[in-house]
Amino acid sequence: MTGETPATAKRMAPPAPGIPGPRPPGRDDLSLPGPGHDPGTYRPALLAMLEARSVALVGASSRPGSLGERMVAEVSRSPAAPRIYPVNPRYRQIAGLTCHPSLADLPETVDLVLFGVPDSALAEQLSLAARRGDRSAVIFGGAYEIPDAAPDTAGLRARLASTASAAGMALCGAGCMGFVNVAYGLRAVGYVEPDPLPAGPVALITHSGSVFSALLRSRRELGYTLLVSSGQELVTPAAAYARYALSLPQTRVLGLVLEAIRDPALLQQVLAAASAADIPVVLLTAGSSAAGRAMVAAHSGALAGQDASWEALAGAYGVHRVSDFAEMADTLELFAIGRRPAAAAGTATATPAAGTATPAAATGIATVHDSGLERAHTADLAHELGVPFAAISDATRKRLTAVLDPGLEAANPLDMWGGSRDAEHQLTESLAALADDPAVAAVALAVDLLTEFDGDRSYSLAASAAARRTAKPLVVLASIAAAVDPAEATWLRRAGIPVLESTRSGLLALRHLLDHAARPARTDAPRIDAARRDHWARVLAQGEPDGTTLFGLLQAYGIRATRACPAGTAGGALAAAAEIGYPVVLKTAEPGIAHKSDAGGVVLGIGDPAALAAAYAGLASRLGPRVLVCETAGPGTELALGITRDPDLGPLVVLGAGGLLVEFLADRAVALPPVDAPQALRMLGRLRVAGLLAGVRGQPPADTAAVAGAVVAVSAIARELGDELEALDINPLICGPAGAVAVDALAVRR
Repeated sequence: MTGETPATAKRMAPPAPGIPGPRPPGRDDLSLPGPGHDPGTYRPALLAMLEARSVALVGASSRPGSLGERMVAEVSRSPAAPRIYPVNPRYRQIAGLTCHPSLADLPETVDLVLFGVPDSALAEQLSLAARRGDRSAVIFGGAYEIPDAAPDTAGLRARLASTASAAGMALCGAGCMGFVNVAYGLRAVGYVEPDPLPAGPVALITHSGSVFSALLRSRRELGYTLLVSSGQELVTPAAAYARYALSLPQTRVLGLVLEAIRDPALLQQVLAAASAADIPVVLLTAGSSAAGRAMVAAHSGALAGQDASWEALAGAYGVHRVSDFAEMADTLELFAIGRRPAAAAGTATATPAAGTATPAAATGIATVHDSGLERAHTADLAHELGVPFAAISDATRKRLTAVLDPGLEAANPLDMWGGSRDAEHQLTESLAALADDPAVAAVALAVDLLTEFDGDRSYSLAASAAARRTAKPLVVLASIAAAVDPAEATWLRRAGIPVLESTRSGLLALRHLLDHAARPARTDAPRIDAARRDHWARVLAQGEPDGTTLFGLLQAYGIRATRACPAGTAGGALAAAAEIGYPVVLKTAEPGIAHKSDAGGVVLGIGDPAALAAAYAGLASRLGPRVLVCETAGPGTELALGITRDPDLGPLVVLGAGGLLVEFLADRAVALPPVDAPQALRMLGRLRVAGLLAGVRGQPPADTAAVAGAVVAVSAIARELGDELEALDINPLICGPAGAVAVDALAVRR
């Protein structure tokens, strides 16, 4: 999986659907549009950057170990052999190349400028490049703004972004490691990286330079099409590089390590294209999104939390979110090998990949162990992580029994160690038998892969032999990364067998593999009801809606709500209760009280007129005379359902534990509209309180189909009225055997 491909060998296979291909060979017209160009495309300047034919190195040097010296050395190693122009007034020649005093002295405008200069010189040098018509740049320095120490750095990042944007330049950084385009053959870095670069199917875009180098220099035999350390993304966002990566026919896995969403529309386009092309996207996020920093009056915003936008994107496009770098490395390696379980009917990848023979009935993994304790530990951990073991057939059990030592149980997970001298044969046949079982989607040899001081290679040879007999994914699942024999791991990886380096991260990687095969196909968004939308947009435009108006809104979208009558006097409240029927609930309806329970504005279980009169008197004296008299809802589990607005993605649907504990339990699922009924049920299944809906202590189960229907209805509100609403709360939504009923609602207009 190592060795860079020639620059001319890559381009003509079709890219991912919905993603324009890279420029065809021989196309020299890279003229840039003017300042009014569409910033969402970042083309053709990005092509000029990533496929540069000419590169200027500002700050080039011959001083050993300097950034300037490394820039020259790394770019000079590029198989694409771009024209290289060192720039530094202190030198006449560097590494056999003519060195120019200034960018102004170059014989041509260039596709790419690398800036290895102090922050204080960045603004001037980038302005010169922009005036010359240079097409793109990489800024390695952090562009730190410390005006007390360096007056020229005040507002530096904004000035750099403005200069590059106005000139239509693509800009990588500031504060980055640069990039390597392995598929094209270009090294645009200022740090020493492997030579040759490892070529393969993974594209990696990361905000972190440390992650860039760590994964590029990994011993894991990962090969790449493109790696970009995008840094601060002053101009060009991660999504633009990812779109280019998907246009490369060699890219079959996309890795993203991101701290923030920039250009959300383009990012969604990229994720949709990757999903359509069956290209797994592995995402690691760090830091908080803008949604978490914005405080809103509704519970739904606090309930969604700082991670809402990432969760919504991942759910909408089948992105595989990982929690740490160990899980990311294992998952990238597993996807990069190219073997996949077959997808069941109705999923996004229902047609098996060419050359696979995995039946659609595959439901879980199988593992083979040489330790009873490690077998039990793996089973415990798989249960905790939600990784299913396949229920193997009687025929498979008979095959296993035929090769195992007496006394060993033919089961999944399988402990096959009996001390036999024929262990390699037993391992091979056990792995092959499990791989042949229709219920098994992937097989793991779960051993420590230690350095064997007697030279025994039974594990590696058995895994390799079994892998040749199946098209299913077959991996080695190690327990302790530091105990893995590096030479054996390298041998296995070069034989096409991933070595997953810990039980937890490896099981999580296998779960991502199963999830990818089972992810549902995206469906068309339902039709917008223009008449309904326009009516309720006019209603919301008239002012903050009261409780009865909000209940009317919910009912218009098909959400059941308790009967409610407004009142402003004790007599009015008594008349409303007589119409509704006791027992009733009394709530304050005074404007400006967002959370009625927190203010002591809700009285439950009022059973007669005298109790109602007393309750009204108490509310009116403390909070004001306006109230709602409401029907008492039947028993059920309380959920919270609503809409919160993410600054990047717009309205999000939030479902979680409801009632008084809505924010304290932090039990929620977030989705990007539109949400259909199956997706709503999956959201519900992710909640810890979902178990209560199944019925506990003899209680009947709730009508989960009705709950899903309410979620779908809120999704429709988000799509049709999202421009009018900052937030919407239904809390509680009482869910019982008779359905789901909205008991209280709050809306915050934009």
